[in-house]
Amino acid sequence: MHQPASAPLPVGPPARGPRSPDPRPPDPRDLDPRGLDPYVRVRGAREHNLRGVDVDVPRDALTVFTGVSGSGKSSLAFGTLYAEAQRRYFESVAPYARRLIHQIGAPKVDSVTGLPPAVSLEQRRSSPGSRSSVGTVTLLSNSLRMLFSRAGTYPPGAQRLDSDAFSPNTAAGACPSCHGIGRIHRTCENLLVPDPGLSIRQGAIAAWPGAWQGKNLRDVLEALGHDVDRPWRELPAKDREWILFTDEQPVVTVHPVRDADRIQRPYQGTYMSAHRYIMRTYADSKSATLRARAEKFLTDSPCPVCEGRRLRPEALAVTFAGYGIADLAGMALSELDAVLAAVPGSAGGGSTAAGATGAGSTAAGSAPAAGEAARVLADDLRSRIGPVTELGLGYLSLDRTAPTLSAGELQRLRLATQLRSGLFGVVYVLDEPSAGLHPADAEALLGVLDRLKEAGNTVFVVEHHLDVVRHADWLVEVGPLAGEHGGQVLYSGPPAGLADVPRSATAPYLSGTAPADRVRRPVRTATGSVHLSGVDRHNLRGVEARFPLGVFTAVTGVSGSGKSTLVGQVLAREAGERLADPDFPVRRLVAVDQKPIGRTPRSNLATYTGLFDVVRRLFAAAPEARARGWKAGRFSFNVPGGRCETCQGEGFVSVELLFLPSTYAPCPACAGARYNPETLEVRYGGLDIAEVLGLTVETAAAFFAEVPAAARSLRALEDIGLGYLRLGQPATELSGGEAQRIKLATELQRLRRDHTLYVLDEPTTGLHPADVRVLLRQLHGLVDAGHSVVVVEHDMAVVAGADWVVDLGPGGGTEGGRIVAAGTPAEVAAAGVGRTAPYLARALAEGGGGRNAP
Repeated sequence: MHQPASAPLPVGPPARGPRSPDPRPPDPRDLDPRGLDPYVRVRGAREHNLRGVDVDVPRDALTVFTGVSGSGKSSLAFGTLYAEAQRRYFESVAPYARRLIHQIGAPKVDSVTGLPPAVSLEQRRSSPGSRSSVGTVTLLSNSLRMLFSRAGTYPPGAQRLDSDAFSPNTAAGACPSCHGIGRIHRTCENLLVPDPGLSIRQGAIAAWPGAWQGKNLRDVLEALGHDVDRPWRELPAKDREWILFTDEQPVVTVHPVRDADRIQRPYQGTYMSAHRYIMRTYADSKSATLRARAEKFLTDSPCPVCEGRRLRPEALAVTFAGYGIADLAGMALSELDAVLAAVPGSAGGGSTAAGATGAGSTAAGSAPAAGEAARVLADDLRSRIGPVTELGLGYLSLDRTAPTLSAGELQRLRLATQLRSGLFGVVYVLDEPSAGLHPADAEALLGVLDRLKEAGNTVFVVEHHLDVVRHADWLVEVGPLAGEHGGQVLYSGPPAGLADVPRSATAPYLSGTAPADRVRRPVRTATGSVHLSGVDRHNLRGVEARFPLGVFTAVTGVSGSGKSTLVGQVLAREAGERLADPDFPVRRLVAVDQKPIGRTPRSNLATYTGLFDVVRRLFAAAPEARARGWKAGRFSFNVPGGRCETCQGEGFVSVELLFLPSTYAPCPACAGARYNPETLEVRYGGLDIAEVLGLTVETAAAFFAEVPAAARSLRALEDIGLGYLRLGQPATELSGGEAQRIKLATELQRLRRDHTLYVLDEPTTGLHPADVRVLLRQLHGLVDAGHSVVVVEHDMAVVAGADWVVDLGPGGGTEGGRIVAAGTPAEVAAAGVGRTAPYLARALAEGGGGRNAP
């Protein structure tokens, strides 16, 4: 049973200070009318940087977890509450079934009481595969395929197809030429042999691998009787065709010619054509470097058989309302909804829908039956499309591949699917659902969160967006600072009470008393500009844009209006191509996104920034290392030598527990240090290499103060607000915002004086307003130093502090793709055109003193 949504929120105790050793039993005054404890009570949470946290959070309410970046919000919401809910669920599953499901392990917490089952909607760092799409994520593709199967119009004499025949991801439906991808990769002689004046021995076939593999293939060709010393263009056309494209793999005896002092033994060599090698490498290689190299010799074009529509001809021949399934899948969801609304008898529908009854089909079933199927399936599709468009994603199409979506778009798609599921009595845990949302779309998000709560659910949201924070029933602030300076619950209670918490970083922004996020300065004068004309890409059609140089430019617009396309793809590409032009004022281009800095724990803050190279050289120069003849490579945990071989430099080992989740334990040989005992005997400044990797950036800055190369990197990281991170912190533990700031800090430390164009895609995503101020100080500092900064941004406080604004819209998808206003922030706000103007006007009136201030 659950408390009705209209019931008053329970007034419970705020978070207490140091945790008590035992869970406190519920006070009788806290119990609801049914005699049940209405709180989720956490005791002794120690996940990541949490310091034995005790906190009580009400059920059947919207609770926002906030605090500065890195304070421990996600560790409490996801690492503790959701992880504990998942652990309890798995305990109810049969042991054999548990072995088949990925389990995240038990959190470090003494006890959690009153916790219902939980659903996590987290912003995943890794994107789904290329076959995953908007349709598969939202399950809309299933309903659309069923619509064509049961109610489509088939050609005369054609047999009715199962729904699988309309899926490019099944053998029954995929185009046999492109295997359901829609595009094919081809190569040609000009790509494989860029310089026909060279001979094979001189490397004419550039697509072949280097080193021994390439020499082996040349030797095999020579053994087969081909002239490898004759210029490529002089070889017979028939021979050139066979060498490059044959599928044969003949085996011959090769007598290698090597140096006179080396043993020359014949061996059996197998020939592989350049085309076969490139295609196999691109399809099967696990090496991103090899795949990227192979891609240079390939062209990507629509499949000539299905014309990019991914399906077999018999599926493409079926229509509904005059459209093929590929046509409907390629429409914006808002357009698809309009087509479905015209189906006879559908909710809010029209009176006609050409072909909706399946007329002309030879399959069994009457037209009225097909018409009823069309109505039911069309209504089902529209009910699923509704929440997606409500969340501002109506510009997406069903065939839009998932890897091209932002993390925020993916999370909102999953949120829309949950709205349709009708679950109640569960905890939804969301990771900053406002990410990537224009302020105009935020109200719809709040409505969705309210509907989840009103359906009888508990909603936990990790969030920085002030509109969402204000809307909460209950606030939990974690802090006061980040990393080892955070991990404490400063407040847990109704939002109004946060104003009385002196250490709160959020309270000043909620009340509007925080210092202005921007300095009142005159608008800077541009030193030049980059002009883009006739831009046609995605939904941009004939766009003319001017980006001034030497200033701070913000590009705004609702989701899907074309911002990232214009800036991240067109502007960055144009600037990159013109860097070699001596008349072009920009000499360097730096594009900073939120992609991870590494995908394995072996990549970390120190390795990415280059700081680890400096540290290893310092240890190699220590007397103990020099006496043993050790070089810098000895102090790498990624290669044999100095690392611990038991864990191979990981620092931990996986312990398989069969039907329980696998757990990770410190390596029994090195106790988590990652190095062998001999390597740890070398010390610098009294610390071994493992202890140095355990330092925070803040501590390391003092430790390496006298080492200019290290101090410069650490100062850049500190200045951008990352002083709380550990040098050896794995890349897999970093958020997208932290990864982006690390990339920016890496650039800041390079002391470049040439005019640089910095392009950033939503740099404030995942940042608390206090962290936004720190970031803006750095970005405006770059402009003051003579560089240019262009940001794609939704935070109106950031936009209000820009020198130039380019606003795209007016809507998303086909309703966007054009510039509706451009000028200074004041000019764009005064123009009143587009959806950004009113929000920008408010931010200017309030001095930019808050994040997305209403």
